[in-house]
Amino acid sequence: MLISIAIPAFNEEKLLPSTLAAVTEAGKAFSERNWEMEVVVCDNNSTDRTAEIAKACGARVVFEKHNQISRARNTAGKATKGEWVIFVDADSEPSKALFEATAVAMEKKEIIGGGTTIKYDVQNWVVTIITVTWNAISRVMHWPAGSYIFLRTEDFHKLNGFSDKLYASEELEFGGRLKTLARQRNQHLQILTQTPLGTSPRRFRLMRSYPVLENLKFILKHSFSMVFTGGRSLHKAENCRFWYDGRR
Repeated sequence: MLISIAIPAFNEEKLLPSTLAAVTEAGKAFSERNWEMEVVVCDNNSTDRTAEIAKACGARVVFEKHNQISRARNTAGKATKGEWVIFVDADSEPSKALFEATAVAMEKKEIIGGGTTIKYDVQNWVVTIITVTWNAISRVMHWPAGSYIFLRTEDFHKLNGFSDKLYASEELEFGGRLKTLARQRNQHLQILTQTPLGTSPRRFRLMRSYPVLENLKFILKHSFSMVFTGGRSLHKAENCRFWYDGRR
């Protein structure tokens, strides 16, 4: 069986090497099962050496000119050839134990796909609260974090991938449609809880690089906009600054 790893990447020359190294090491969980693995990186119109680094590390590189995480994930996903696809963010480092747990889940017919809990490599009470809260919601609601989603490739195509209308929270919308498909088949999503994904706290560090007042104004504006537009504010990139700031 061939397992595809799909990685969307925008200006990721700093963190992509460690991500690809981690994927290669974790891939031993598949090779020990006599499964094969391919890695597809979508260069999302990067202005740095992202594509060059990905190729040097042995990944197959595809290009998406429109800077949007959902389109980057879709472009990578459509280029995969495996029976299963695992979407991994370019600032995350999956472990062999995580791939092993994922392989076990893939062998169960009642599981349509899923995700995993996450952990950040930083000690900070705010980050800790956010992480614990999200992991709890993920387990209860069966919502996979965007940084790690696995499913059968044919189901990815059946669902037409991630919504290209959304510039953020596209993984929640996609997860909702995947859960609907699972219910139709008497299947379910599994959130792996014993093998969390290590991911970068870059977004929190980026927030700290802005003035506190500016952050507060943005968060309040974003929150009110989300409520009063029913989520339609996520249809514009300018309303999702922390996801599309070019700084890394």
